[in-house]
Amino acid sequence: MLDKYNLKMPHAVYSGENSLENIKTILLENKVNKLAVFTDKGIENAGLLDYPMNFVNETGVDVIILDELPAEPTYSEVQKLVDQFKESKADFIMAVGGGSVIDTAKLASILVTDEYGVYELLDQPKLAKKCIKTLVIPTTAGTGAEATPNAIVAVPERELKIGIVNEEMISDYVILDAIMIKKLPRKIAAATGVDALAHAIECFTGNKANTFSDLFALEALDIILNNIIPACDDAEAMDAKNKMQIASFYAGVAITASGTTAVHALSYPLGGKYHIAHGVSNAILLAPVMRFNESVCREKFAIAYDRCVHGEKACTSMEEKSEFIIKQLEHIVKHLDIPTSLSTFGVPASDLDVLVKAGMEVTRLLDNNMRKLTPEDAREIYKKIL
Repeated sequence: MLDKYNLKMPHAVYSGENSLENIKTILLENKVNKLAVFTDKGIENAGLLDYPMNFVNETGVDVIILDELPAEPTYSEVQKLVDQFKESKADFIMAVGGGSVIDTAKLASILVTDEYGVYELLDQPKLAKKCIKTLVIPTTAGTGAEATPNAIVAVPERELKIGIVNEEMISDYVILDAIMIKKLPRKIAAATGVDALAHAIECFTGNKANTFSDLFALEALDIILNNIIPACDDAEAMDAKNKMQIASFYAGVAITASGTTAVHALSYPLGGKYHIAHGVSNAILLAPVMRFNESVCREKFAIAYDRCVHGEKACTSMEEKSEFIIKQLEHIVKHLDIPTSLSTFGVPASDLDVLVKAGMEVTRLLDNNMRKLTPEDAREIYKKIL
């Protein structure tokens, strides 16, 4: 565990019933003249944008909607939207969407300059400084993008997704209103929810884990393990959905304080080369990587058991507790009908070398994994999920 650590969070976070009402106060307090709203066509077509826009329209501020963003965007697709934002001369950003929408909005907040763009930040993320404040309203309970300093973009020429990390991108305001995820399709709720689950357990078991990250990671893990299934299965389970939103935020804070590990590292090539959704990629790898890590993370998993299992506790030894947690991860992924094999996505065994090479390039995350992972280890993990 680190002996030096820090915690950086959004300026203000609002949650609970009717928390979208805070939009009016936020815009008025910041004397916003022109608001840039980042979203996507799916959010608009589902009618979700109407909820926050009803409050925006009451303020009378000028608005531009930026919604030409595909799923799992490349850095050039993100740059296109950033350029549209710059041309708009908006003085405040509101993001309404999932991880890709939020990440694009966060990048726009630090890329008002013409001196560099998204491409330059791939290798020099610290170049940029925040120029525009952001209000983030997530429409999934999973990515934690509303809390993190990270923005994930696909880089086609490297067949990889790359995380741009810059603390200047941490959101200024966050609103977690469960009405925004009430109608979320089960498939998306499941994938994004397991993404948050991965964040929580990876941050808790990483080399950079510390007092601050453990506080948020363990709380997130407790909430997710006990709420993800009803939140996904029952459209009316609003309490579970609200808890999942809060847990996703907590897990995002844990990322900011420590960081993810080999699950995310090995999942990046799956999104970059095969365009598998980020949450699904993590779900496929979650239990296999945690089984690989078990020998060095056993004590951590036992602590997680003691914290997250309520009622009668049947496991007594550290080994039993550790195995229980891993089996719970497997159970959740199976129950939520998330694929556990890459064959579902047409990934051939002949691509194994390519996967290993790309996964091992994500050293920022692999270095945080408690058990050292070699190319041979990565190969064995990928073989298990082919």
